[in-house]
Amino acid sequence: MANGSAAVDEIWELIKETRMDMREFRANMEDLRASQKETDRQLRETVRQLNETVRQLKETDKQLKKTDSRFNSQWGRLVESLVEGNLAALLQARGIEVRQTFPNSEVSFVKDDGRVQQKEFDIVVVNGTEAVVVEVKTLLTPDKVRYFLSALEDFKRYFPDLRHKSVYGAVAYLRSEAQAKLYAERQGLFVIRATGDSASIVNAEDFKPRAFPSEGVTS
Repeated sequence: MANGSAAVDEIWELIKETRMDMREFRANMEDLRASQKETDRQLRETVRQLNETVRQLKETDKQLKKTDSRFNSQWGRLVESLVEGNLAALLQARGIEVRQTFPNSEVSFVKDDGRVQQKEFDIVVVNGTEAVVVEVKTLLTPDKVRYFLSALEDFKRYFPDLRHKSVYGAVAYLRSEAQAKLYAERQGLFVIRATGDSASIVNAEDFKPRAFPSEGVTS
């Protein structure tokens, strides 16, 4: 019987130990759950802070874009004023008389798909046989030159009353990216730089402007 009693005691001891282990396990699980809840809370707070940072960055970017747009608009008007004030004398020196000047010339036209679109040209000057269309940019880039060239090809379509005139193009700028003004001159455009309180044509003295639309392009 002694051996049987010892076996029972061992079983009870094992049960006790198992219960203690289970209590420790449950305690550890509770600690783990509490730790997980805290980790989840910290993660949610981190995500909230990141979202707030992104929102603030977007708002800052929006404000910067508005500021940049106003800055460019104000400079653009200043450059237009400088160019317009000197334009007649500049073109006269290149053999083109200016009789009338039309700033911010707008036109509405119907595209091939039926949509109505508006087009604006910064400055248009005319005489009896010629018209010069001036695009004014705070910063002149090759892409802006290419866009203007495309608009010049369709200029007589926008202004059919001028279809019998020789149409030339000019780009005026305050600052220019590398190669932009050279590219413009090679494309047959007058290149006008606004400097200080005046403006000047930077093309070579023997420069001959290109007439638009280009040969082979119908108006």
